[in-house]
Amino acid sequence: MPAGVAVEAELGLLKGIEDDMAVSAQEAILTDPAQAEEFVRRTGCDSLAVAIGTSHGAYKFSGKQRLHFDRLAEIQKRLPDFLLVLHGGSSVPAREVERINAAGGTLDVSASGVSEDELVRAIGFGVAKVNVGTDGRLIWTRVHREFFKDKPNEFDFMSPGRSYMDAYAELVAAKCEKLGSARRAVVPIGNVFPASRQDS
Repeated sequence: MPAGVAVEAELGLLKGIEDDMAVSAQEAILTDPAQAEEFVRRTGCDSLAVAIGTSHGAYKFSGKQRLHFDRLAEIQKRLPDFLLVLHGGSSVPAREVERINAAGGTLDVSASGVSEDELVRAIGFGVAKVNVGTDGRLIWTRVHREFFKDKPNEFDFMSPGRSYMDAYAELVAAKCEKLGSARRAVVPIGNVFPASRQDS
């Protein structure tokens, strides 16, 4: 980090919708291990998000489609000890989809994501960061749908907002526990942070 800024790059293309940009399954491109090695060498990025079969949104997989661990293993072989990132890592819990639909939603019950066991396996191949966005959105939708279904005369979003924050905190804590990052944060002593964080 010569400029004091960590740079996360992305190589490959995930299907799904992110920031209003849609990418079809045909347009999605898995990360090429040789290109990943060259890209990291030439750019000097600090971490690399790789496309190994995940996607944005709630409908990640169909049938028996899963992550391409052979591709991930080859990338790690070419980039040992380098920080890899996995975008589109939400698990899309079936219970959240069921509760949303019971409160008036019409999500397809076939919605499914990356199993947490697969995420744990990916971590063993060098994945140091997993992006989980859809699971949080599902919780937000479920909390608000259930609240306004049960209290149709309410219009104040503050009450379900507080419930959402509690539920989201539970999600984050559970993910950290499952993926091995719980109780590993740097804790400041008083107002003193480690030297590496003082300039941030």
